[in-house]
Amino acid sequence: MGLYLLRRVIHSIFVLWGAVTVVFIVVRLVPGDPAQMMFGAQASAEDVAALRQRMGLDRPVPVQYVSFLLNVSRLDLGTSLTLDQPAVGAVASRLPATALLAVSAMTIALALSLPLDTLAALRRGSALDRVVSGLSLIGQAVPSFWIGIMFILIFARVLQWLPSSGIGGWKHWLLPAVTLALPVVGVLTRLMRSGLLEVLGTDFIRTAHAKGLTNRSVVTRHAFRNALIPVITVAGLQFGSLLAGAVIVETVFAWPGAGRLLIDSITRRDYPVVQASVLFITTGFILVNLIIDLSYGFLDPRIRFG
Repeated sequence: MGLYLLRRVIHSIFVLWGAVTVVFIVVRLVPGDPAQMMFGAQASAEDVAALRQRMGLDRPVPVQYVSFLLNVSRLDLGTSLTLDQPAVGAVASRLPATALLAVSAMTIALALSLPLDTLAALRRGSALDRVVSGLSLIGQAVPSFWIGIMFILIFARVLQWLPSSGIGGWKHWLLPAVTLALPVVGVLTRLMRSGLLEVLGTDFIRTAHAKGLTNRSVVTRHAFRNALIPVITVAGLQFGSLLAGAVIVETVFAWPGAGRLLIDSITRRDYPVVQASVLFITTGFILVNLIIDLSYGFLDPRIRFG
């Protein structure tokens, strides 16, 4: 297990390096001079040149890249060009709001999908099975931003039950959390249903029935646990996607999270904040995947790490 963890950590370092390198290149390929954009068209050439020097944009790109990597290793990505505070601190202050949204969405998705797909698998071919399959397909197909807009129109404007923006109590995060959760419900429901149907047709399930175990015991103690392995894998990836996908939902609901900050920073060409945001999102993906990999050993004793 120790060797496996060491390999995973080394692999994660290379993934982080690749991610921050891509961001470093992409943000500098976008047309326009960030110093000029900050001052505006009326700024003098001397002011723009002074700001470029302060930002380090006057140096050759390879020198900027080496300096950037050294700063990343110290978690020092510079000062935000628009917020006048450290970029890492600016993103970190928004992370709790995004984490609340992502965790709430995943909790809702699991609470809805696991019972639904279990019932659908046990009643294969029934009306319930067809309804669950159809709704899960719709949940995957409909874009999150459209769901969010419809929720605002119905529940905030017409019925006036819930607020359409801002952060506060449970009423504020309910609509964006459900908006994020519905596509995940579609993915997990279809995957869990197909996994349960496959497991229920295996020999060890038939043996369990032959021993006289009840159908409920067979499903909950044997089939369900074996069908969870691919579901947990996808759920982990989906949770990482929620952190990134919250960008759109946070914009629709004016949720003050890291995703909305990322959009604003891209618009303002705030390089340090964009790079810090991507670093945090990538780290979240890596940590979630590591936790998912380690959980396999608890779900299936046959899995061992060399």
